Amino acid sequence: MVSKIQQEDILEFARTFALADGLTNASFLITGATGLIGSSLIRCLLALDKNIRIVAPIRNKVKAKALFYEIDKVDWVECDLTSYAFNQIGVVDFIIHCASPTNGKFIVEHPAETFELAVESTRNLLRYSLGHSIKSFVYVSSLEAYGENSDDRIVDENMQFYIGAQSPRSAYPLGKRAAEYLCSSYAMEYSVPAKSVRLTQTFGAGVSKEDNRVYAQFARSVVSGTDLVLHTRGESAKPYCYLTDAVSAILYVLLKGINGAVYNVANESSYISVKNLACFLRDTFNPQIEVRVELNDTMGYAPLTKLNLSTEKMRSLGWQPYYDLKQMFERLIAYLSE
Repeated sequence: MVSKIQQEDILEFARTFALADGLTNASFLITGATGLIGSSLIRCLLALDKNIRIVAPIRNKVKAKALFYEIDKVDWVECDLTSYAFNQIGVVDFIIHCASPTNGKFIVEHPAETFELAVESTRNLLRYSLGHSIKSFVYVSSLEAYGENSDDRIVDENMQFYIGAQSPRSAYPLGKRAAEYLCSSYAMEYSVPAKSVRLTQTFGAGVSKEDNRVYAQFARSVVSGTDLVLHTRGESAKPYCYLTDAVSAILYVLLKGINGAVYNVANESSYISVKNLACFLRDTFNPQIEVRVELNDTMGYAPLTKLNLSTEKMRSLGWQPYYDLKQMFERLIAYLSE
């Protein structure tokens, strides 16, 4: 079921997305369709009403159809992304590869599977692209691919920091970094029109009500009137991005990005530490609650890092974020309150 807030966001995206005509009669292969980014992409694309066809490879068709029970315009393919022969689906115009585990506890417990999924699924899709005249391929990566940085310097796409290769939590950023390199190398060697987007922390209406990431925990605390509890010292800092802004950015890179390139996706003005975010949410939405620190190192959080992302490259394509930090959380809190 799509909530009222989700529907408002989707309709606003369809009303304001400037490149919609470039997607008329287009066909898409979108992985990760039951995840936050993939499901939002599908709903936003269909809302454009441009006769768009979507093929969605998924692990569990029952789960997918439950999530999208109101949509009959998606061709569901139940398969293993790392080994499926995508030749069976014929030719598509565009590929957007979103599939990835995001739960920190799962990543720590399954580092091999996390890394292998990133690399092998991307390689399988790129090899499929070699034999088909696709127009564009976007790999959805993460700001975690940068690694650990300890200061507030501006971070552009050419920079790279340390990732501890012996930590199970590193499976996620190392897998993202490796998959990005596969995309750029296939673009250089085989002229596959592949690009990557490094999404910052992205959220919006449609997140799972059980989502355990910091932004979701904080928003639920605001709604319930309970204290905002930090399980780290809250020194890590990053910008944020609203869900439909991220969808818009992915499609801008799909249609206008340079082959082999990587693009940061964020609202630069929202750069803030976890501790300051908690204080901002308390002061803005519920001054009666408190911010408390209760250290817990078993939650699978990423290492302390500060990533003050530059989006100059993204903006050069004509993209602009629509929502600021306050508006992002207003929408999320309204959604969680429904």
